[in-house]
Amino acid sequence: MNSFLSKLLLLTTLSFTTAVSVANDTPEQIVRSTSKDVLDIIKKNDKDNSKMRDLVDQRLSPLADYNRMTSLAVGRYWKSATPAQQDAISKEFRTMMIRTYLSALTLYKNAQINVRGTRAGNDASEQTVRTEVSLPGQKPIPLDFSFEKIGSEWKVFDISVEGISFINNHRNQFGAVIRKDGIDGLIKSLSEKNNTSRQSK
Repeated sequence: MNSFLSKLLLLTTLSFTTAVSVANDTPEQIVRSTSKDVLDIIKKNDKDNSKMRDLVDQRLSPLADYNRMTSLAVGRYWKSATPAQQDAISKEFRTMMIRTYLSALTLYKNAQINVRGTRAGNDASEQTVRTEVSLPGQKPIPLDFSFEKIGSEWKVFDISVEGISFINNHRNQFGAVIRKDGIDGLIKSLSEKNNTSRQSK
């Protein structure tokens, strides 16, 4: 996945997950109701990265299923990780998403998200919302948001850009690091990248 698509993927991931979910909202309603709000937030806070980071972190938590997202990205190696390692990977994965989002803000402030419909998932507890992201002077980019229902709430566990899954893309990258340096090597790699990003701000 190229840099443009990678950053756009994470930007749009956070674009619809920044508002607290209402229990009776459908995945499509969640996407529709929050995409405009987050674009307004970006425009109002793009000069203060620290404030933006905190705001995004606080508002992401209610909807993103970080544990499932991280376990799917780590793949078959997840079960061999200790609970402490799983917690560490999830924490760094979450931080990675937020820092990538912040780096993309100035590039995609003028994006528009258009909902194109919903399709059923593997069972009644999953749905995928189909959207397109439009940027001035560029061809619309198709995005699929995968939701799962946990209790009475819908949470996001994967996103695809032009058919490329966020989870699958990171699974390949993470797997290569784990095969070379183990689970602790992945944690160290993510931590170093996150720390480097913080120091560069």
